[in-house]
Amino acid sequence: MKVTSRLARKWITWSCLAGSLVLSTAAMADSVEMPKQPVESRPNFLLIVLDDLAYSDLGSFGGEIATPNLDRLANQGLRLTNFYAAAACSPSRAMLLTGADNHLVGLGNMSEFLSDEQRGKPGYEGHLNNRVATVATRLQTAGYHTYMSGKWHLGSEPGSLPQDQGFERSFALMHGGGNHFDQRGVTEQHPVADYREQGQRARLPEGVFSSNTYTDKLLQYLRQDAGDGKPFFAYLAYTAPHWPLQAPQAYIERYRGKYDGGYDQLRNARLQRMQQLGIIADDMIEDKNDTAFPLHPATGYRPWTELGKAEQQRQARIMEVYAAMVEATDTQVGRVLTQLEQQGQLDNTVVVFLSDNGAEGFDKSEWPPFKPWVEQFDNRLEALGSKDAFPFYGPGWGTAGTAPFRMFKGFSTDGGLRTPAFIWNPNLNRQGQISQQLVTVMDIAPTLLTLAGINNPSPQDPGQRGRSMLPYLMEQEESVHAATEAIGWELLGNAAIRQGNWKLVRAFKPFGSGEWQLFNLSHDPGETRDVASAFPNKYRELLQAWDDYARHNGVLLPEWGWKDRLQKAYLFGAGAL
Repeated sequence: MKVTSRLARKWITWSCLAGSLVLSTAAMADSVEMPKQPVESRPNFLLIVLDDLAYSDLGSFGGEIATPNLDRLANQGLRLTNFYAAAACSPSRAMLLTGADNHLVGLGNMSEFLSDEQRGKPGYEGHLNNRVATVATRLQTAGYHTYMSGKWHLGSEPGSLPQDQGFERSFALMHGGGNHFDQRGVTEQHPVADYREQGQRARLPEGVFSSNTYTDKLLQYLRQDAGDGKPFFAYLAYTAPHWPLQAPQAYIERYRGKYDGGYDQLRNARLQRMQQLGIIADDMIEDKNDTAFPLHPATGYRPWTELGKAEQQRQARIMEVYAAMVEATDTQVGRVLTQLEQQGQLDNTVVVFLSDNGAEGFDKSEWPPFKPWVEQFDNRLEALGSKDAFPFYGPGWGTAGTAPFRMFKGFSTDGGLRTPAFIWNPNLNRQGQISQQLVTVMDIAPTLLTLAGINNPSPQDPGQRGRSMLPYLMEQEESVHAATEAIGWELLGNAAIRQGNWKLVRAFKPFGSGEWQLFNLSHDPGETRDVASAFPNKYRELLQAWDDYARHNGVLLPEWGWKDRLQKAYLFGAGAL
């Protein structure tokens, strides 16, 4: 992909308008009305989401996996190293498409996990409600083509399908996962993956990797409308590298032996590269001569040296397959960029990339609800990676992938919430930079709407909480969120509130204390030192901020005992996440 400026003239009007904006971030969020522009001058949007991608997987974020297409965009664009999604995929996707908190728009919890006190309550419908219009709906109304291809997981009943939420064309996996090469599902409850195209039942082509199929569909939609003068919004939601870990054999071969040193070695190598790249800020390291961060392994984690040779071989092969999934998907991203360049649309397209949550960290193969299903597959060493195998990523690789952060998917610690992300377009001022500023998944929708010249938020969308990033992207503001702003998260009782570099976290036992703990992320990104007793006023301030957040967003905490919550945590990813 070669980035040129031949289409930059189309954005001269937009760039001048953006450059003349002197609104504060807060004002931008409250009301923005950019002057109307000719349809032809408005940017296209390509929103790419990977499923369960670890924080440091991309080369541009410190990883060793070959991701040249995403790295090119990330390095040329603005890398967001302090980007927060939700702890699991459905809440993240709900916030991504609405700009509102997941508890307001129907995904306060997933339908599979609703407790009795949540069922039937507003914000706990288990699918996108109609409280806030999606970014697709608003862009479609404004004259955009709107496409989606990949994982939907925001409702499978009439009224909550992609076409009901603003997508003109769609090829969508309704639930949380499926086999990457055929129609098989991921649990006995969902033995057949539910695909829909324009709302009608569809099939994943036999023997074709899922990322290839999703890309084929999106390219088809883009070609159908090429040249008609209308801009587009394309949502490309890959299911890779979500389990079951499966990949094209040719890609797996490229990683043979690469992970024989184990996940402890991988963690250290990635941490070193992240520091070299500037992904981990220097001020996070108290001792400038120290390159290590505290290891806080999850339940089930065993040091590599304690594994037998056979288990080491198996674990190494699992990571080989995982890496192959990521590289194979990067190749498909390259196909999209190539077509856009050939159509003369690439420079006029704003590309946003993110993962939907932290890395997966549970191996569910021996857990009773999964074991009967997993045992139907061929999980011998020589079969791993094929369509007939069903392996999981596990806590060893999960701990390596989320380092230096604590825990992973399902938890409101930074390992569950913080993901790699970037935004690219040559017309944006902050390009080729690395940002340590706090950004959330809720900020994407209002940013795209502002770039499209659409009022944001609309009077009909009182629930929108995200901030437009435009003043920050155009170097008019130095942050997206004020240091005094409190941002909260909650899923299955795991909760957090962040204000500036202070974060109050509650993780249930045995993964946490079950009590609120206070951390200063500026020097403790791994959330290893509870400083509540040293800063009692800050602790009380954030506890009040949490109460305000929960009340404002209608958070209903489940009343399960910790053992029940632990079981539900192990369910993360099971056709629901």
